[in-house]
Amino acid sequence: MENNPSSSRTDRKTIERNRRNQMKALYSTLNSIVPHQRPMEATSLPDQLDEATKYIKRLQTNLERMKERKERLMGIEKPDAAAATSSSGNSSGTITTGLRSPQIEIHEMGSALEVVLTTGLDFQFMFIETIRLLHEEGVEIVNASFNVVEDTIFHTIHSKIGDSGSDHDASARISERLKKFGQDGSAF
Repeated sequence: MENNPSSSRTDRKTIERNRRNQMKALYSTLNSIVPHQRPMEATSLPDQLDEATKYIKRLQTNLERMKERKERLMGIEKPDAAAATSSSGNSSGTITTGLRSPQIEIHEMGSALEVVLTTGLDFQFMFIETIRLLHEEGVEIVNASFNVVEDTIFHTIHSKIGDSGSDHDASARISERLKKFGQDGSAF
């Protein structure tokens, strides 16, 4: 191998040029993702990076605020350290908010089907799964509502089974699936 100083200098220049081109492409990608307050052509690269950093920090803050709001709206409160230690073995002072086994009531009225789902705060997913199950069966959801009383949620779904003559068979099948789901869902 030849130790020519000019060839190693050329190699370093090529490597550095490739590195700069790669960095330029990465800056361009970052610049295209971040929304801008002012035209970016006149903004220096350090200012663009500073703006991207501020934007990402704003997104993180908004995400945390939205998570907290979601938890508040769902009725989930972060456990404090005292409650966490008391639930780890000592049952005195443990608060069991929202721990309620789900119950499903099905009322058939001709081609109308009313489903009343009663859950605790920890079984809210069952409402969505009940809607999914009804859609799988081809049931038309007419109305769905819920009420929250302390740590219990009452979901009411009014639906209509197809117009065919086999409404009773479909109703019985759907009722059976919902009852099975209610029993299996409490095992989650």
